[in-house]
Amino acid sequence: MKDPLILVTNDDGIYSPGLLAAVEAVIHLGEVLVIAPTHQQTSMGRSFPPTDGVIHQTVLTLGEQRIEAFHVDGSPAQAVLYGILLLNNGYKPDLVISGINYGENIGSGITISGTVGAAMQGASLGIPALAVSLETAPEFHRVHGEVDWSAAQHFTREFARKLLEKQLPTDVDVLKVDIPATATADTPWKITRQSRHAYYESYLIIEEEGEELKAQLGYRPGVRPEELEPESDIYAFLVERVVSVTPLSLDCTSRVSLSALESLLRK
Repeated sequence: MKDPLILVTNDDGIYSPGLLAAVEAVIHLGEVLVIAPTHQQTSMGRSFPPTDGVIHQTVLTLGEQRIEAFHVDGSPAQAVLYGILLLNNGYKPDLVISGINYGENIGSGITISGTVGAAMQGASLGIPALAVSLETAPEFHRVHGEVDWSAAQHFTREFARKLLEKQLPTDVDVLKVDIPATATADTPWKITRQSRHAYYESYLIIEEEGEELKAQLGYRPGVRPEELEPESDIYAFLVERVVSVTPLSLDCTSRVSLSALESLLRK
C-alpha cells in the first residue's frame, strides 16, 4: 500500500522553525512534500500576487535527516498550487498542512490569514486540509525566537492522522486548530465555531517625515471576554484555554433562509 502524500507549507517562510516543526510532527505518517513562500508572507490570505514563477530548491535539516524542500516567491496559497501542479504533476496530495504558524488565527480576521488561505487553497482542490497555529507574542510574527513547539506538534500529528483515516462530513473543508501557549499534549480540545468578533484591533503608528505622514499598522488583542460567544474559537482559546478546532467551509454563503431573504429584498 502506497504511503499517503502530505504537502506541508507555512506562511512564515521556508526557513520558519514552525514549518520544520510541522514536518517533524508528520514525517512518519507518510511521504512529505515541503513547499512554502521564500519570505515571510503573513496576512496574505488566499491572495495570488504577481510572481516570477521560479521554484527554488533547498534542503532542511531535521536532526541528522536532510529533507528536500522547495520555495516560491509568492503567497502561501500560490506555494500550495505550485506544489501540486508543477512539482507533483497534478497528482493530489492526501493532505495539506499549513503551519505551524507563529500566532493564533481566531475570530473574524481569519480571512486575512496566510495560514488559513493556504489550507483553503488545498481544500479548493478537493484535498483535506489542516491549518495549525500556536499562540506567541506579537513580535514573533516579525522575528523568530525560541518557541516550544511540542504541544503544537502533538496536535498537528493527531489531527493529521485523523484526516488521513477519516472522511469528514460534506461542508467541512478545513480544520483550523489553534493552540494556546500554555497547552500541553494533555490539554483538552473542543470543536468550536469561528467567532464573529475580531480578535485583534488595529492601530496606527504615525511617523512624520517632513510634510508627509507615514503610518504603520499595528495590532493587539482587543476583545472583551464577556461579549464572546461561548461556543466560539476565541472563547475556547482565550477564556477556557483549551485547543480550539474549528471546521471551516469553502461555502461563504450566509446561513439564512434564502427564500426569506429574497422576499425581504423584493418587497
